[in-house]
Amino acid sequence: MEMILLVFGYCRISKPTQNIERQERNILASFPNAVIFKEVYTGVVINRHAWLKLSKVVRKGDTIVFDSVSRMSRNAKEGIERYMELLDKGIELVFLKEPYVNTENYKQALSGGVELVGNDIADVYIEATNKVLKLLAAKQIELAFEQSEKEVMDIRQRTKEGIETARLNGKQIGLAKGSKLIVKKEAPAKELIRKHCKTFGGTLNDIECCKLTNLSRNTYYKYKREIKEELQREEIVL
Repeated sequence: MEMILLVFGYCRISKPTQNIERQERNILASFPNAVIFKEVYTGVVINRHAWLKLSKVVRKGDTIVFDSVSRMSRNAKEGIERYMELLDKGIELVFLKEPYVNTENYKQALSGGVELVGNDIADVYIEATNKVLKLLAAKQIELAFEQSEKEVMDIRQRTKEGIETARLNGKQIGLAKGSKLIVKKEAPAKELIRKHCKTFGGTLNDIECCKLTNLSRNTYYKYKREIKEELQREEIVL
């Protein structure tokens, strides 16, 4: 029975400000049948659930596609180790933004070596040449991950410097003391709670009202508590 080879796509974002859909679109544009595994808000977490799940189902001959090498790992050291580990297992790796480090290209570089000829002196030179080819191919991979890591660090540094410049110029960084961040859905959600929750004269209990507003349990009770405080202030004013 012929073994079916699969293509997987792995997408990862570490911050809410990043867009995981862009990575998914890029992968599916090149590999429409890819099975997508998505990881959100990983930060510096090492044990990523989607990656662990993918690692259990991927088999020799399968392909894992990444939008870029930066989506594979948090840093260069981890990326190189993971790359070599998957390569040894016979898994194909594709990086859309850095195709020169795809495993197919890496293996082609290695296949460019010269076969031994049986002459002791000649074989010493041939073995040395082949070793250099492997080192050069590995260095290409290492440089790709290091460059990716450097770009992330540069962005962080520029952001830090920009914030510091703004602060020195007297600009408000973040929320002013005593101010409150208003989420777009907060006002309409509170209006629904105030209108329909039994606590405020409505007909729905907390569970029903929570479903109506499509809020998490913690957010629902937070809003409900704030509504009570607002009503208490209104009574004092009146």
